[in-house]
Amino acid sequence: MSGKIIDNVTRSSGTIAPTTGGLSWESAVITASTVTVEGNRGYYINTTSNACTVTLPSAASIGDQIILVDYARNFATNNLIIDSNGNKFQGEADTFTVDYTTNAQSISIVFSDATKGWIPVSDDAVTEAPVAPPTQRGIFGFGSDGSAAINKTNLVSSSGVVATDTDGVGTARSALAATNFGGDKAIFAYGTSSNLSNLVSNSGVVASDTSGVGTARAGSAAAPYGEDKAIFGYGTSVSVTNLVSNLGVISTDVSGVGTARGYLGAASYGEDKVIFAYGYASDYSSLKNLVNNSGTVAADVTGVGTARAGVAAVSYGGDKAVFAYGNNNSNLSVSNLVNNVGVVASDVSGVGTARYRLSATSFGGDKGIFAYGYTSSVVSMSNLVNNLGVIAADVTGVGTAQWLAGGATFSFSA
Repeated sequence: MSGKIIDNVTRSSGTIAPTTGGLSWESAVITASTVTVEGNRGYYINTTSNACTVTLPSAASIGDQIILVDYARNFATNNLIIDSNGNKFQGEADTFTVDYTTNAQSISIVFSDATKGWIPVSDDAVTEAPVAPPTQRGIFGFGSDGSAAINKTNLVSSSGVVATDTDGVGTARSALAATNFGGDKAIFAYGTSSNLSNLVSNSGVVASDTSGVGTARAGSAAAPYGEDKAIFGYGTSVSVTNLVSNLGVISTDVSGVGTARGYLGAASYGEDKVIFAYGYASDYSSLKNLVNNSGTVAADVTGVGTARAGVAAVSYGGDKAVFAYGNNNSNLSVSNLVNNVGVVASDVSGVGTARYRLSATSFGGDKGIFAYGYTSSVVSMSNLVNNLGVIAADVTGVGTAQWLAGGATFSFSA
């Protein structure tokens, strides 16, 4: 087996012409919904956008080999379907359906004879996808000191210690959101009458403003999905979402996703998915909307815990999340855990000082921190969250008292 990638000629029929020699690899990744393949070739099949039916050669010889590889780890969503094209497959007639439905599967088949036809010699799945190390540090930024918007930031160490203020980073604004992206970086975006964004490097340095990205709005929320991308969603009177690439580029608005509401929370769960929950529309809300690992937002689910707005949310334990605090005409100190399949648990009360419009970020790989907010005035207290989702008592005196700030995790290094 040479393993050499050789350019191939694609016929107008969609059949990929063979080359001579041992098994060679088709240089072009297959993205079409149908393809006819040749013996003694390997193919990368990308089913991100659609299932793919692979038609095997009708004239096969003993020992012919074909390898089919799940290029995008997506066979479970969009299947690989094999049409044996008149020959048998494992001794079964061509009328039988042959589907491969496991992500990261690689299938190697060999033609035996007319009795058994094509026989898989391996159909293994690489079940463990490469996983980035957990992020270790966090950042709070922007917001309001109770009288005016600010552009201060505060870094959070891998042990949950909040640093003193850093001044003068980007345009001062409040009621914005922030999220991790690209594995080890972060982004702040939106805010009152603003669609500005600011990238944060993996060393915690905030970049200058980037303007004009999506609908300007206050009270949105954001979280990472799909291991290296992110989503901003909702805001006062809007239900738009904006996806963020793994390079920190924010896409244009996607509208009409769930009920428009502001001052909700968002966090990752299940390692690569997102949950939006709570907020205020014409009244306080307990709605939730789940987001899959492709960034698609699901319809509203109602009745999850106490309806409230001004809530914050953070991931913990590697695959779970917690929503906490908020206001529904009274300040609240309730929290709601979210398991790794996105189910929100009932209220847990009495967790730290009741307050709302606070911020949160993960730190230390599997823990979280809630910070700042408003009681009868802005506060600078924080509450750590351990890797079991237990919220600790108040810690006071952390940077400038503020509310309406954003928080996000960054950095693979402690």
